[in-house]
Amino acid sequence: MVRIGIVGCGRILNAHLQGYMRLRELGIDNFRITALCARREPDALMFRKRGEGPPPRPPVLDPSTGDPLAAPHTYLSDFQDDVEVAVYTDYRELIAGGKVDAINDLTTLSLHHQVGEASLDAGLHLLTQKPLAVSVRAAHRLVDKAARRGLSFGVFENVRQAPMVRAMSWAVRNGLIGEPQVSVMGSLGGFWSPDRVVADTPWRHDKLQGGGGGSIDIGVHQMHWQRYVVGEIAAVSAVARTLVGERHRRDAAGTIIESIQANVDDTYLATLLFERGTIGQLWWSWALGQDDLTINGAPAVLGSAGSIRGDTIITSDGDRLPLLDTFNAQVSSAEREQYFPLGLTDPYAIQNLDWLRAIANGGDPETSGREGLLDLACAFAMLESSILGRQVSIAEVLDGRVDTYQRPIDEHYGLLS
Repeated sequence: MVRIGIVGCGRILNAHLQGYMRLRELGIDNFRITALCARREPDALMFRKRGEGPPPRPPVLDPSTGDPLAAPHTYLSDFQDDVEVAVYTDYRELIAGGKVDAINDLTTLSLHHQVGEASLDAGLHLLTQKPLAVSVRAAHRLVDKAARRGLSFGVFENVRQAPMVRAMSWAVRNGLIGEPQVSVMGSLGGFWSPDRVVADTPWRHDKLQGGGGGSIDIGVHQMHWQRYVVGEIAAVSAVARTLVGERHRRDAAGTIIESIQANVDDTYLATLLFERGTIGQLWWSWALGQDDLTINGAPAVLGSAGSIRGDTIITSDGDRLPLLDTFNAQVSSAEREQYFPLGLTDPYAIQNLDWLRAIANGGDPETSGREGLLDLACAFAMLESSILGRQVSIAEVLDGRVDTYQRPIDEHYGLLS
């Protein structure tokens, strides 16, 4: 039985608990969540038992969007009632308490390396919410420590398990469009534009707490998608800017109730050079207006013998094939079980199960800490490239030769020694 402690009880916890609930519904009975930790005790009690604690927080997004931040409020008592769940307000006390074997870290990004190192030092397996850490050095420390201790370490990257992403990766790997030549994705503007506090969490706009802005929060998703679908990235050239220096929280009537100063990017444009020679283009902005500007047909991969544009494969003969239908008709049963174990399609359930299996078998989950480190290095490469005004290689970001943007973060957290 794996006893799990959850550190961080924000809105995203609902999506994680929904994933665990799916596993229990399928008869997966080798885990229990035995501890919750939040800086404020009421925030933990909000999730422990139905009928206990303060009322749920209102969603920051319409549930119809399907965004994980809009997942329905979920209580531990909805799917486990045979354990007493301890509540802590200090993650160090939880880790030292002897009530858990593994930690889910869902805290603010700046805490990831702190919670993670304390967990690994205590011999606890670890699954960390994306992005992996507040800097590449911080992420390296976690990956290296987990490897030395022989502990299962993963990053929660929900892009990978989406059926359309699985199908696109499968199609590229199986040569359905020939050799990939160009990959594009992204949009400018949209829901949080032009000046809303993203996800109602001000720390996302502060460098020392969020590492970067959209480049890190969304960039790791985009980089993971690119690496999984197309292949490893060799170098990045980018421009990142803060177009809106002050962002606001508003009440239902639209009145400003809080204003914060933003010192991280809200907009980036990046060109990727893949190891296989493919060229990539990324867009993103949390500024520029609520009418988002999108790339027609994106996400798209254009190859030497066809292309994938959104949900369609276009062959070299001009035939248009539904991507998911093609995938479902041709994928092997072994591959299907690998992609969607037990028939699961909820990325949170899939990743929870994968991590639990990795703990049982002695290894890392598919979205390992190493995967999270590479995603983070590619995302920070955009910021390093922008500040240096040149293309940077992923290798020089990984080994610390390029760290101009990150150095103040590493100095603040004492990570340079």
